Parts: sequence; C-alpha cells; structure tokens
Amino acid sequence: MSAAVRANPTRKAWRPWGLLAWASALVFVAPVLWMVLTSLHREPDAATNPPSLLAPLTLDGYADFFGGTGGAGPWPPLINSFSASIGSTAIVLLLAIPAAYALSIKPVRKWTDVLFFFLSTKMLPVVAGLLPIYLVAQFSGLLDNISFLTLLYTSMNLPIAVWLMRSFLAEVPREILEAAAIDGAGVVTTLRRVVAPIAMPGIAATALICFIFSWNELLFARVLTGVVAGTAPVYLTGFVTSQGLFLAKVCAAAVVVSLPVLIAGFAAQDKLVQGLSLGAVK
Repeated sequence: MSAAVRANPTRKAWRPWGLLAWASALVFVAPVLWMVLTSLHREPDAATNPPSLLAPLTLDGYADFFGGTGGAGPWPPLINSFSASIGSTAIVLLLAIPAAYALSIKPVRKWTDVLFFFLSTKMLPVVAGLLPIYLVAQFSGLLDNISFLTLLYTSMNLPIAVWLMRSFLAEVPREILEAAAIDGAGVVTTLRRVVAPIAMPGIAATALICFIFSWNELLFARVLTGVVAGTAPVYLTGFVTSQGLFLAKVCAAAVVVSLPVLIAGFAAQDKLVQGLSLGAVK
C-alpha cells in the first residue's frame, strides 16, 4: 500500500461516489451541450433523424437570431428581461432584508405565523391568479407595461426571499449586533455596515435565485405583454410558426437567452455555495 493511500484511507471508499456524482452531472449537462451543438449546425443537418453529430459547424443560427426577421430583432426583449429581472431583484432585496431582520434578529410576536403567511402566498397555482391580475392590468391601463411586470415579479419572489434571508440572518452572531448597538449604531447603519457584510453570501444566493425566477418566467409575460414589453422567453415562443420549427435557430436563441443566467451563476458561484450552505452545519 502506497504512502498516499495510507495517509488517506477513505480515498478509495469515496471514489465510486465521486464517479456517480460526475455521471449525474453529465446527465444534467448533456441536454445543454446538445442544444449548443445543434445551434452550430445548419437547419437541414439539425433536422435529420437520427441527428448528425459530425455535420459541419456554422454560426448561421446566431446570425439569423441577431439579424432578426424584422423590427429591432432580439434586443428589445432582452433589454425588457434585464429591466424586469434586475429591477424586481433589487426591490425584493430592499424589502426582504429588513423584513427578515425583523423576523430573525428582532423577532416579532407570532413570527412563525408571519412566515407561514408568506409561504401560503406560494400555495396558489399561478394560473389561478392569471385572470384577476390580467383584469387589474387591463382596468389600470398597465397591459404591455414593463413596470407592471417588474412589480408582479417582485410580489412573486418576495415570499421566497424573506424565507431565505430569515434563515441567513438568523446565523449572524448576536454579540456583534450588541456591540454595534453599544457604539450607537441605528437599525439602518447596523443593516448596512454590520449585517450586510456578514450575510453577503446569503444575499448573493437570494439575489441569484430571484433573478433566475424572474428571467425564466413565461406565463405572465406571455399574457400581460405584447409588442412593447415582451421579454426574452416570450420572444423564443415566436420561433414556433406555421412554417415549422427551425431547430438550429431556436437552439441558438435558447443559448443566447440562457447565457445571462449562466454567467451570473458562475460569477457568484462561491457566494452561492456559501449562502446555500449557511447554517447547514452547526
């Protein structure tokens, strides 16, 4: 037995679990890789059955996507998605952090009932609230309005953000807060200079989750928007036409629309792991 194996006796025992983890990861990543590969094929090669893996590669699908078939192309929907996702995420954090602070560090009476009320708002099926929200937007003159969509995404993500931030802020040491209070720091100063730096991994994880939920939302965006405020997922549905499905072009569009979420996930990878594991080990 080598010195490395004697120094780490669990190395061989854990190796099968590592292979299983890699196999599971490949299963989840394979459709994404297939989508990327299909986006680099010509339409006749992408539509073959079985698919041709060795077909020549081309960027025609991306050129057609960014070139557009009329109008301004994909840029207005992408800008609308960025506006609604980033705007709603910022508002959610501004509201969720003080609410979670009140429910964790400065608990109110019957705080468990408050948390259950937040959770109960997610129990209603989304499609059940579609008609009332549509009527409110219609009577208010807010149909096809990106500001209304931002407000709607804020209300949808706020309960989740409060739940997540409450668990993160509950791990902030009370001694630090007591020291800040002795130094004369108010609530706003404590949140900005003491709580926020400590809970930054949790804040980043919450922000990323809210951004992903807002970016990927389709049902409300499809019903409540039109020409002006259409988002990127709504724009993708326009590729399914009576002329057929242009597979390579759809895959190219899906890759482009997925890039902001992937980039945000990789950029905040370390914060995301720390935030989601915060409080898991005592």
